[in-house]
Amino acid sequence: MATIKPFKSWRPKKEVVSEISSVPYDVISTEEAKELAHGKPISFLRVIRPEIDLPDEIDIYDDKVYEQGKKNLTDLLNSDSFFQEETDSLYIYRLAWKNISKTGIFGCVTVKDYDHEIILKHELTRPVKEDDRTKHILTQKAHAEPVMLTYEDDTLINSLIEEYLHSNDPIYDFETSDQVQHTFWKVDDFSALILAFTEVPKFYIADGHHRCASAARVAHEIASNHPDHTGKEEYNYFPAVVFPKSETKILAYNRVIYSLPNDFLASLKDSFDLTEQTEQVPSEKGRISLYLNGIWYGLKLPESDKIDIASTLDVARLQEFILEPLLGITNQRTDKNIDFVGGIRGTKELEKLVDSGEAELGISMFPTSVQELIEVSNAGLLMPPKSTWFEPKLRSGVLIHTF
Repeated sequence: MATIKPFKSWRPKKEVVSEISSVPYDVISTEEAKELAHGKPISFLRVIRPEIDLPDEIDIYDDKVYEQGKKNLTDLLNSDSFFQEETDSLYIYRLAWKNISKTGIFGCVTVKDYDHEIILKHELTRPVKEDDRTKHILTQKAHAEPVMLTYEDDTLINSLIEEYLHSNDPIYDFETSDQVQHTFWKVDDFSALILAFTEVPKFYIADGHHRCASAARVAHEIASNHPDHTGKEEYNYFPAVVFPKSETKILAYNRVIYSLPNDFLASLKDSFDLTEQTEQVPSEKGRISLYLNGIWYGLKLPESDKIDIASTLDVARLQEFILEPLLGITNQRTDKNIDFVGGIRGTKELEKLVDSGEAELGISMFPTSVQELIEVSNAGLLMPPKSTWFEPKLRSGVLIHTF
């Protein structure tokens, strides 16, 4: 059964939390991080993207980058802007954006659960990214950003959260520049919640595969040099926000193709029942919309002959019936002819890229469901690359776990 653990978090003072908090490290480039952190000396981007404080010619994997991140975190935690809780706590975290609202528990989960497949994954990690996060965690002796997990709804947990929200005031409540409202409550009386989570059989990684894998590597590396290792040390835990399935929404992860063969449109018409001037956003699973030469086309993807749940996903069927046979894209992770556009940016971004000539084809997808994510994970299978996009993103720099 799943374990959730309270911890003594480091957190900003209320008056500076919005100034410190930042987007996660993996949704922006170095240049974007520089722009966002410009004129903001206490932005948490200086911890999770510390290369922005170094000369441009320094490689982002240089040892100086990791040492800069350690220095920046140490300076922040020792400043008047931060303090550490005196006792262990859990937290409730609500994010609200447009018509999406999700409320979860912010605490620590255990590497043991990750190793024993109580925390289940659905994606492969890239070695270079995993190595990078591992080195950041080891150098800083901190887990600076939480991962996002989901689980099957539990009536008792839902009721405990609602009861707490109705009887307590938040410790933070701020809106970020992307119009997301972030609200946090501190839970001191957490025994009932911890007991309720012992009835949750599995957690599922929604966002943060590299951080989970890196946390596990860090724990194993430290334990191997610790003859008195017990499994209870703080390095065996890492921060996560766990949301019930009903509160977890996946947006589409759209695609753009930079270069097309001359006969691509003819091949589409030969292979599929192609409709012109169709909807920009597919209305149901199995349908995709394609933007080409200023026109939106629609088609229904064939069913795969493969019977495993991962092969029934729209992103897998797109690969099987269009990307590989018509475009020669055999590996979406490495092929330079394909790129990915998170659903928050919408179909307007696809049109912009194609109309500007930067790309030749935009592909608008129907989003993968949370239930599909759970079923793929339960089956021990992996999703194709870029199958899910979660929005709004968790804020970094609000609750820090050190060890």
